[in-house]
Amino acid sequence: MAQVLVETSARHIHLSAKDLETLFGAGAQLTFKKELSQPGQFACEERLTIEGPKKSIPNVIVLGPTRNATQVELSFTDARTLGLTAPVRESGDIAGTPGCKLIGPAGEVEITEGVIIAKRHIHMTPADAEAFGVEDKQVVSVAIDSADRKTVYGDVVVRVNPSFALAMHIDTDEANAACAFGKCEGTIVK
Repeated sequence: MAQVLVETSARHIHLSAKDLETLFGAGAQLTFKKELSQPGQFACEERLTIEGPKKSIPNVIVLGPTRNATQVELSFTDARTLGLTAPVRESGDIAGTPGCKLIGPAGEVEITEGVIIAKRHIHMTPADAEAFGVEDKQVVSVAIDSADRKTVYGDVVVRVNPSFALAMHIDTDEANAACAFGKCEGTIVK
């Protein structure tokens, strides 16, 4: 059976251009640190503190490029630490989600919505989807055969776009549960 690379997506922040300037100063630009697996996406040198009603999490990485709306992606453990009840959503689906305070070196931003737990998903090109026999928005399961904790993840949404690179994304709680550290592969179970 064909396998897919499984990557851990740790807590991170996507910023709008307006919030970037508020947090890092007028004219601020994101500073490239390293490429991510998805084409055009990159980790930045910039870091922020996320403040919730209960606690704060410092030194959270910002990912680029900027987006139309600021979004904070956490694990359930992170959300509970902050005192937030964040829903599981696909990236970009932030309507009705909780907000938080973001603290940067030049200012603070109180977002009224945008905190989510990212729904597990697989990025695929149309050719990948055809090869795996799946379609955009189809929900599948993925089996991870790790040495110590074999796990099958359900409710994995397939996202198909010509600009994607084949990879499944899970958060740190999910990776820890499956001992899916470093390079790991999963098998799609329909």
